[in-house]
Amino acid sequence: MAQSNIEWTELTWNPVTGCSKISPGCKFCYAESMTRRLTAMGVEKYKDGFKVRTHPDTLNIPYGWKKSKVVFVNSMSDLFHPEVPIEFIKAVFAVMNNTPQHVYQVLTKRSERLVELADQLTWTPNIWMGVSIENEDYAYRIDDLSLTPAKIKFLSIEPLIGPVRTLNLDGIDWVIVGGESGHKARPLEKEWIDYVKVRCEQSNVAFFFKQWGKPKFNANPNDPTIDAKHPKHAKGGCELDGEIFRELPVVAA
Repeated sequence: MAQSNIEWTELTWNPVTGCSKISPGCKFCYAESMTRRLTAMGVEKYKDGFKVRTHPDTLNIPYGWKKSKVVFVNSMSDLFHPEVPIEFIKAVFAVMNNTPQHVYQVLTKRSERLVELADQLTWTPNIWMGVSIENEDYAYRIDDLSLTPAKIKFLSIEPLIGPVRTLNLDGIDWVIVGGESGHKARPLEKEWIDYVKVRCEQSNVAFFFKQWGKPKFNANPNDPTIDAKHPKHAKGGCELDGEIFRELPVVAA
């Protein structure tokens, strides 16, 4: 468990580490870069580098959190990676089922396996299920997500590296958009963001704009959130037409 700098969560919990590239959004994988550093530092959990590994010893961690938390599950992996056994996925879900005071955000690019296994899992309301989409070619993941029983469904359109025009938001509760950061980050166009934002407004879906990624991508070079000292600073800034959009999904009582 670790405090997170990710704007849309509080903590990260990694019962699985390691992954493999599946689509263009993976090209400059943050988790892979971070794993190299942790391996070099001699952190035992990452002794096998970016190979997929399960960590049963981490399953008890959420039971020790005294206050309710918002938790991103497997920021360093993908719970639905084909090398993660169904038995272990069920064990992770059991922990989430047994700790309803916490909100768990699960994100995958393996939407086909998500659909395959969804009926074998218990979907308590505190499990938010999301899929990553980086451009139009992967919009089909939305359709896969819609087939799951998750009570809250969300999209992480990040890194947005191309337009997404097939955006069926029926049954979707939340959309996160963000540009790629890092030395070799691919460009982000404002029209791509605007399209998603308008679709969210039309469908009454919560819209969360995370970041432009790099200042040179930002449509407004004077965006005050580019400054690292700004309280709402994000990589490359996070204003869109002079506003900050960090909406969260509406959760029924």
